[in-house]
Amino acid sequence: MRRISIFGSTGSIGCSTLDLVGRQRDAFHVVALTGGRNIVKLAEQAKEFRPEVVVCADEKDVAALREALAGTGIEASGGRSAILEAAARPTDWTMSAILGAAGLEPGLVALQHGGVLALANKESLVCAGPLMMEMAARHAATILPVDSEHSAVFQALNGERVEDVERLLITASGGAFRDWPIERLATATAAQAATHPTWDMGQRITIDSASMFNKALELIEAHEYFGIEPERIEVLVHPESLVHAIVGFADGGLIAHVGPHDMRHAIGYALNWPARGDVPVERLDFAAIGSLTFRAPDETRWPALRLAREVMQTGGLAGAVFNGAKERALDHFIAGRVGFLDMAALVERVLVKMSSDDLGKAALELDIVRAVDAQARALVDEFVGVPVGSGGV
Repeated sequence: MRRISIFGSTGSIGCSTLDLVGRQRDAFHVVALTGGRNIVKLAEQAKEFRPEVVVCADEKDVAALREALAGTGIEASGGRSAILEAAARPTDWTMSAILGAAGLEPGLVALQHGGVLALANKESLVCAGPLMMEMAARHAATILPVDSEHSAVFQALNGERVEDVERLLITASGGAFRDWPIERLATATAAQAATHPTWDMGQRITIDSASMFNKALELIEAHEYFGIEPERIEVLVHPESLVHAIVGFADGGLIAHVGPHDMRHAIGYALNWPARGDVPVERLDFAAIGSLTFRAPDETRWPALRLAREVMQTGGLAGAVFNGAKERALDHFIAGRVGFLDMAALVERVLVKMSSDDLGKAALELDIVRAVDAQARALVDEFVGVPVGSGGV
C-alpha cells in the first residue's frame, strides 16, 4: 500500500486527486491532507479518507477543524509550521497542489523523502526551479508535472531524447476574453474573468487564464523542468483545449498529446506512473469533434507572455519577483482596486523597479526567494496605494 499526501486537497486539483484515490482505495494509505479556509470540505475529506493528520492553512481555523473532527481520532493542526511538519512525514507519493508561492517550501520538504512529487504547483518551478530540481536529484526523488500541458510534454517525450527536441508548443484556451475586442478589456470585471470557456478551475487560476498569466507561468515552468531554451518554447491558442502540447523534433516530426479537458487525466497519469491506470475521463470521438483550430497569441492582448520571456532571459530570482507581483496584482483585481489591464502593468513596473538588484546573478536560496517575493508584493501595494499586505512564500 502506497503512502500518499495531498497538499491543497480542497482545491480543484486536490478534489480531483481524491476522486481518483477513492476509486483505488485499497491501494493507498493517506498520510496527510492540507487545505485552505474551506474547513467543512477539509473535514469531510478527512472523515472519508482517514489521514494520519489534517492541516488547515490558518491557525485561526484549527479550533473549528478540531471540532468538526471530534471523536475521529484524526490529528488536526494549522498554520505554516504544521503544513511543513505534515510534509516531513514520509510518503511514496505527494500531490503538491497548494495555490501560489506558498506551495514551494512544502514541496521542497516532501522531495526529501525520495519518492514522487506530483507537481501541480507551477509556482515552485517559476520561483525556484533550479532549487527544486537540485533537491530532487539530491534525494533521488522524481518530480512529475501535473499541469496538463507539461504532463503532455512529459508523455510525448517518453522514449525520446530531450536533446532531439527542436521546439515545444504548449496550448492555451485563451480564457474568458479570448474573442473580446481589446478596447473592452479595460472594463472587464473579476466575475467575468472567472468564467472559463472549457476548463473547470478555481477563481484565481481561471482569472489567470483570461490574462494569460497562467500560460506565462507555464512557459517558465517548461523552461525550468525540461531544460529547453526559451526561444524554442511556443504558445498556441487552441480554443477546443483538446491538444495539450506538441513536441517537435530535429527531424521535423511532431508528437501531439490529445485528450479531454479534464485534469484527472494528468493527475491519474502521475498517480499511476510508470504504469497507466483506468482513469474515468471522456473518450474522445474525433468524428464528432470534426476539427481543431489554432492561432498565434496576440501579445498586445496578453502582455504577460512577453514578460515571461523577459523573465526567462534574466533568470535567477526574476521568476520569484514575477510570480510575487502577479499574485499580489491579482489580489487587487479581485478586490476591485485595479482594472484587468492594470495587472500586467503592475507586474512590469515591479520587474523594472527590481531589475537593478541583479536578479539574474543573486544566489537562489529559499530565504532569498522569500525576501524578493515579499519585496515584489510590497511594491505592488505601494504602486496601488494601499497598506502593504501580508503573505508570500
